[in-house]
Amino acid sequence: MTPASSPPSATATSRRDELLRIAARLFAEKGFTNTTVRDIADAAGILSGSLYHHFDSKESMVDEILRTFQEGLFAAYDEILASDDDARRKLERAVRLSFDAIHEHGDAVAIFQNDAAHLGASERFAYLAERNAQSRQVWMTLLEEGVRTGVLRADLDLTLTYRFIRDTVWVAVRWYRPGGQHAHTAIADQYLTILLDGISHA
Repeated sequence: MTPASSPPSATATSRRDELLRIAARLFAEKGFTNTTVRDIADAAGILSGSLYHHFDSKESMVDEILRTFQEGLFAAYDEILASDDDARRKLERAVRLSFDAIHEHGDAVAIFQNDAAHLGASERFAYLAERNAQSRQVWMTLLEEGVRTGVLRADLDLTLTYRFIRDTVWVAVRWYRPGGQHAHTAIADQYLTILLDGISHA
């Protein structure tokens, strides 16, 4: 095997992953547009030129961050949809999965929430709109199954219900902090109580 075709060393892979974590944090905090390659290099303690040994641009970095995160997320959603769980259990699992994503991949979630529209204007990131449509389909499928099986009320406007879930769950990335007052699992529990059981006495 020639050196050119040799796989990256564990050290190089670890360094690359570290740079992606640093970039994700900065993109989430400052916004993609406002973050420069030099910002990332400075945070990593390297020269800007050294960053180009691993990535050819900050666009490549955010692309990898978002693709990796979303591939894992949607694979997990697909597993829920394909499961034998009843409709309520599927909905519960999907909400919990979303909060798991916020907890474990908060920077990637924030980048998508804040910069997807801007990035999506580029052909390279056209898949972001496709993922957004796929996310809508996941939730609409869960809601439709819930109504069909009698788990959810038949008089629900499913489009509005989907938007309510989307906006109330994912916006939590703006205030949730790991190690804070409430664990993400406890927040998911409370959201599910409000969503499925309401906040007033029957």
